[in-house]
Amino acid sequence: MRGGTDGSHLRVAVIVSRWNEFVTTPMLEGALDTLASQSVKDPVVYAVPGTWEIPVVAAELIRRKEVDALVALGCILQGQTTHAQLLAGDVSHALMDLQVQTGVPIAWGILTPDTADQAIDRAGMKMGNKGREAASAAIEMANVLAERNN
Repeated sequence: MRGGTDGSHLRVAVIVSRWNEFVTTPMLEGALDTLASQSVKDPVVYAVPGTWEIPVVAAELIRRKEVDALVALGCILQGQTTHAQLLAGDVSHALMDLQVQTGVPIAWGILTPDTADQAIDRAGMKMGNKGREAASAAIEMANVLAERNN
């Protein structure tokens, strides 16, 4: 079963962290471009202070039944302490639990690179654009689930 890339019938929201905007802005642009190319009409963008806040907005959008899929975009740069690992783990667990419990796909577009250069490479340079990839995954997963429910 493959969900396909037609997003014309889907309500999609993008939740993007403002922290590390030099990385998340090109990822957001890539995600929005992909959503448009896959016929998603009027995706809604929610900008939040940091990656930590993404699960709260995701949970509320799902609770209100406002979305068929979500794209989560952020960048957690590794530092000299374990803060980045703790943050990434907590956010990933929260988003995974939320999508498993609700059946609403949440595409992971949250980078956890060691360096700013690695982040830039994954936000549209050498390693592609993870925002584009996440948006495409969100549409495909929403379509897989829609097929399963029909």
